[in-house]
Amino acid sequence: MDEVIWQWPRRRSGRPVTVLAHRGGAGPWRENTVEAFAGALRLGADGVELDVRRCRDGALVVLHDPDVPGIGPVHERTVDELPPWVPGLGRALEACRGAAVNVEIKNGPNEAGFDPDQAVARDVAALLAEMAPAGRRPPAAGGSPAPADVPAHAPADVPADVPAHLIVSCFFPATLAAVGDVWPDAPLGLLVHPALDADEALDVAVGLGCAALHPHVSQVTPDLVARSHDRGTAVVTWTVDEPAELAAVADAGVDAVITDHVGRALGALGRVR
Repeated sequence: MDEVIWQWPRRRSGRPVTVLAHRGGAGPWRENTVEAFAGALRLGADGVELDVRRCRDGALVVLHDPDVPGIGPVHERTVDELPPWVPGLGRALEACRGAAVNVEIKNGPNEAGFDPDQAVARDVAALLAEMAPAGRRPPAAGGSPAPADVPAHAPADVPADVPAHLIVSCFFPATLAAVGDVWPDAPLGLLVHPALDADEALDVAVGLGCAALHPHVSQVTPDLVARSHDRGTAVVTWTVDEPAELAAVADAGVDAVITDHVGRALGALGRVR
């Protein structure tokens, strides 16, 4: 099967659901760290979901919350002022070589340090576009890529130091649009807050040329998945931890789940190693 690097995979009928470890998943490690990502992949995850923020000096770091305990707001600190367990985005991606990676951009309008100019989005897009090997970029935004399964390992011609598949996600369309402005071929995923209408979000995602819609687990229905697929959009749902929920979204046809519990998800999906 031909694989296209950084084309977000669609699940073929009868194939397993992609399992992404939420911030590296639960384990004997701190979330959103190199140790967490390596640990999740050892457990059998197909990839990871991680969060990225921008420091005062422009460095891109992997961190969920806007503040580091005992240090202060990330946007007011340089990368050298952060603890060593906070990895840079490049280092985190290198730790996920050969895997699938969901990079969520954090720049919420209600958070301290919100940047309406979307500097973090532009910087993420520039870094990822530079990493993308020539001739192995995904289809132009708005295209409908052919279904592709996440391979157990990266294709032979994928460089050893990059993820095999990647998507940039965010709750905010303006952030995704800014990514697309810098890198028009960026694989984008629109996150849907559970308080919002997933059908309306699908329209927005298609308008942005997103490769995937990321509804909350409570919003997933077979009809939503079918309509997303009909419009060339994969479905990645979060955060799915309970066996009954995992079985339900798999039956609904989702392409990927983001979970805190990799082992439990693999078991519930019939993928025990």
